[in-house]
Order: sequence, then structure tokens, then C-alpha cells
Amino acid sequence: MTTTAPPARATRTADAPAPDGRARTRARRREHMACGVLMTPFLILLVTVFLIPVGTAVWLSFFSDDQPGLGFGSERTVFVGLRSYTAVLTDPTFLGSLGLVALYCLIYIPLMVIGALSLALLLDSGVVRLRAWAQLGLFLPHAVPGIIAALIWLYLYTPGLSPVVDVLSKGDIHIDFLGVNTVLPSIVNIALWSNLGYNMVIFYAALQAVPREVIEAAVVDGAGPVRTALQVKAPLVRSSIVMVAMFTLIWAMQLFTEPMLLSQSSPMINSRFSPSMYIYDAAFTRNNYGLAAAASVILLLCTVALSYGVTRWTNRSQKEAAR
Repeated sequence: MTTTAPPARATRTADAPAPDGRARTRARRREHMACGVLMTPFLILLVTVFLIPVGTAVWLSFFSDDQPGLGFGSERTVFVGLRSYTAVLTDPTFLGSLGLVALYCLIYIPLMVIGALSLALLLDSGVVRLRAWAQLGLFLPHAVPGIIAALIWLYLYTPGLSPVVDVLSKGDIHIDFLGVNTVLPSIVNIALWSNLGYNMVIFYAALQAVPREVIEAAVVDGAGPVRTALQVKAPLVRSSIVMVAMFTLIWAMQLFTEPMLLSQSSPMINSRFSPSMYIYDAAFTRNNYGLAAAASVILLLCTVALSYGVTRWTNRSQKEAAR
């Protein structure tokens, strides 16, 4: 009599996940939860500080306050579509302010990037003594609020009050810092004085991450200090240069504080000198919030387009350099 062997135990089916697969799934889920927790404050700030104001500005730009009955009726809010955008884009004062800010960016951004990078390279080279005190002295102007900085320089620019103007006058040098040809360079000077040290610190921190063996190899190959700085160090901090240039561009497009305060002493600066001043004048002087919102949206689109263009250009340059 033959006996049959007991049936073998069923093996694990292919559909059932292996224990290590379940562990990986749980680990991935925990990573996603941790990322969500860490990103929540940023998302809350993004929605509260950026998306909601932008959405409100876009909504307001399609409406306007109208008074029927030849201006004697009660004021009401009506939908006007793209009328505010058309009014802004055909206003020569707004177009002129955009052109002036473009000129301001062409002067200010290269001076800022080159000046901050040069100071950082000098500090990193060890030429400057008392490096910590030099960093502190260069960074201190950034700690001064923008309004206070503009008031300080307004005092230094005003004839009869400024000791600088008095000293130049004694040397038979007469300069009107708030004149028609000098008011824009004067504004650039205030912005440089306030922000040069801050960007210098960014570049200096990036230079500290450059491998020392790379610099030593350049020195062994016969590169002098200037060549090492320009051909070795500067290319290695290109990402920081791009970041500083982009942030400087964004801040420059929002030019407001300096010309607003200088306008109290210079007839060369009117109430619509820059796009931000145009927006302020439309909202709080003319009480045309639809026009101000449309100008704000246009300024935002110009800033985003320029930032995107800078990013694409730098990425293309990096790819060509890598080849």
C-alpha cells in the first residue's frame, strides 16, 4: 500500500509584497509625511503672502469704480475687463517709468555684482587685514533701514546742508546731485551703499566652499593672484553670481523708497518716477485701485519674464561651458 506525501505548503504568491518591500513602503511614506510637515510653513507663507495678494490684484484689475449720472450718482463697482490694462499700457508716464527702471537696472546690477564680488575676492585672498572687522564694516550699511539710508544721503546731497557739497564748492567743483543728469546715479549710489555689503557676504561664503587644493594647484601652475581670482575662483561661484544678479534684478524692478524720499527735494523726481511710484500714486492719490492693480500685475509679469530670461541664459551658458 502506497502512501501519499502530505501536500507541500503553499509558497508566497508573487502578488504578496516581500517584507523588505513593505519596509521600503513604510519608509517612503514616513519621508513623504516629513516632507509635508517641513513644507507646510513655506506653503502657508507662499499662499498668504504671495498667491492671495496676486489673486486679489488680478481680480481688482478687472473692476473699476464708476459714477453714473455725469458724476452725480452714487459710486458703484463695475466690470471693465481689460480697460485698466489698456490704460496703463498706453500711458506714456508708465512706459517712461519702465524705461527709467530698465536704465537703472543696466547701471545698478553690473556695479552691484562686480563690486560685491571684487570685495569678496579681496577678503578671501587675505590681502585685507582685520578681515572680520572689514566684513562688519561693509555689512553695517545693510543693517540701516532703507528709509534711514535715503534720509542720510538726502542730507548729503542737499546744498547748504551737506558738508560734501560745501567741500566740493570750496574746491570750485559744483555738482547738483539731484539734477536732471545726476539724480539716477545718486539713487544708484544709495542702493549700492545699502546692499553692497550684504551681497559681498554671500560671495564670501561661496568662496569659502571652494576647495583649497584647486587654488593651490592653480598657484603651482604659475597663476598669479589676479588670474587665480578671475579664472579659478569666480567660475566656481557662478551659481552664487547668478543668484545675486537675479535677486538684485527683482529688487531693482521694485524701486520705490529712494526716489520717493528724494522727490521731496528734487523736482526731477515726480510722483510717477518708477512703476512702484506710479502704482502708489494711482491707488492713494487718484484712488483708482483698478488701475493700480493692473499696473501691479504688469510689473509682476515683467519681473517674472526678466527673471526667467536670466535663468534660461545662465543655464544655456553653463551647458555650453560644460561642453
